[in-house]
Amino acid sequence: MTHPKKPDVFVTRKLPAPVEARMQELFSVTLNRDDRPLSRDELADAMGRADVLVPTLTDRIDAELIEKAGPRLKLIASFSNGVDNVDVNAAAKKGITVTNTPNVLTEDTADMTMALVLAVPRRLAEGARFLSRAEPGEWQGWNPTWMLGRRIWGKRIGIVGMGRIGTAVGRRAKAFGLSVNYHNRGRISPETEAELEATYWDSLDQMLARVDIVSVNCPSTPATYHLISARRLQLMRPEAYIVNTSRGDVIDEEAMIRCLEEDRIAGAGLDVFENEPDINPRLLELAKNGKAVLLPHMGSATLESRVDMGDKVIINIRTYFDGHRPPNRVLPGRD
Repeated sequence: MTHPKKPDVFVTRKLPAPVEARMQELFSVTLNRDDRPLSRDELADAMGRADVLVPTLTDRIDAELIEKAGPRLKLIASFSNGVDNVDVNAAAKKGITVTNTPNVLTEDTADMTMALVLAVPRRLAEGARFLSRAEPGEWQGWNPTWMLGRRIWGKRIGIVGMGRIGTAVGRRAKAFGLSVNYHNRGRISPETEAELEATYWDSLDQMLARVDIVSVNCPSTPATYHLISARRLQLMRPEAYIVNTSRGDVIDEEAMIRCLEEDRIAGAGLDVFENEPDINPRLLELAKNGKAVLLPHMGSATLESRVDMGDKVIINIRTYFDGHRPPNRVLPGRD
């Protein structure tokens, strides 16, 4: 009895060991053992000879690369929640299926969002940095007026994007005594709204002008590019903070930096940046001055999350080559 040929799978970055081991059992797999970001030419070469490409959110799989893909490439099984790095429409025209790994990052990303909501007003990074760099005896002990931050309890949070992650942030915020406000394309269910005691704002402008903390939790799409624009940043109160764990380009980063430098908003907690992996030097300076807390895109960086993502990639590949529709297929939108 002949066994069907294992699909040739090319993985662009190093994945957790249990995921890579399982892939090696099931597929003929090429792994990136050095975990070095691949060049455009290397991606093109992989797409010319593999049956399946497993990219990550840092791999830009655009229409030009897809058009040049070899006839063997049938599936792009992205190791990511979003697929803004893949031209899904171009893939569909080429007859290539695209899948992602949704619904495994929710709780971890919401945890990190809440960590930044706490860290910025309460000056956690500044305090930790002071002690880690202090000379013996430099810290003189508790002082009634030193390192004063702002209270969280009783404040108003405005969540931009009330999907799974936004809703999970809302649950955490309510537990910390924050009043939950949100802006979304549509209202969430009455049951969830009642559970969170949440106030829906049809107007993003009006919500931004009235909350103490803005949490950006919407996906990156053409419609959300610079959704938090220079004009909208001007609507925020001088005492307000902004937190972003979604995608960097949802905020006009240059305008946000100006607002921080000119004290037109109180601070920012950022896990994502508009030009990753490059970070604006002015943001780094703001972090030194206590106006920003910056993290290296680690919102979903737990072992559990990454293994769950890998499991979804494997299921999508196996389902496709078993002749069925993958459970996490991403459908093309309108051009």
